[in-house]
Amino acid sequence: MRHPEPSTQAGKALLRFVPLALILVVLVTGLLLGWHRYLTLEYLAAIRTTLKAFAADHGWLAILTYVLAYAVAVAVAFPATWLLTLAGGFLYGIWIGGLLAATGATIGATMLFWAAQTAFGEGLRSRVDGFAGKVAQGFEANAFSYLLALRLAPVLPFAVVNIVPALFKVPLTTYVAATLLGILPGALVYACIGQGLETILAEAAALDRPVGVGELVTPGMTFGLLGLALLAAIAPLSGFIRRKLAGRSA
Repeated sequence: MRHPEPSTQAGKALLRFVPLALILVVLVTGLLLGWHRYLTLEYLAAIRTTLKAFAADHGWLAILTYVLAYAVAVAVAFPATWLLTLAGGFLYGIWIGGLLAATGATIGATMLFWAAQTAFGEGLRSRVDGFAGKVAQGFEANAFSYLLALRLAPVLPFAVVNIVPALFKVPLTTYVAATLLGILPGALVYACIGQGLETILAEAAALDRPVGVGELVTPGMTFGLLGLALLAAIAPLSGFIRRKLAGRSA
């Protein structure tokens, strides 16, 4: 039997890193060109009239542009993507804007998940053992519930939650479903804020002061999302407790 040449194996190994390398290239390019400077509340306020006109005049093209821009921003882990959700609510209202934002975020998160899984997933997972291995097994056994809880809880950085599941054997369909459902409540909250953005900005302008992020997101919104996250975590936690009790009684 003829074995693959070392150069061929090395080439295949390098190909696994191509998707992740492309994402890094886009991220570095965006940072060098200063794209992140446009993800500010001040800039959104300055161009809101232009955005409104573009959305009204171009229909589906504007929607596709919005979803694509959101997907790319999430895939390359650009900061302050929540501002894009505000823009979605401002342009399309709570329900459509929130759904479009959740769709774009899910596409971008899936792109990053797939790139990380292709590059590192199998290799790292095969090396995990001991306590970390048990954690990995628990995550994989309750992947949907764990992911849903992580998405709902505004605790860990969004990019971290996009990448970590790639290190485990999480099916793509499970990842996509948990991501979309977990993102949607928060997206609707921010889209609701975005729908009233014109009023918020007008009040701030009348008082001659800038609008702070703290004025947009209230503690009640944060606690509400944390409550949803706790509900999503009930299933894996109850399973863990049952296994512990069964182990003690055995």
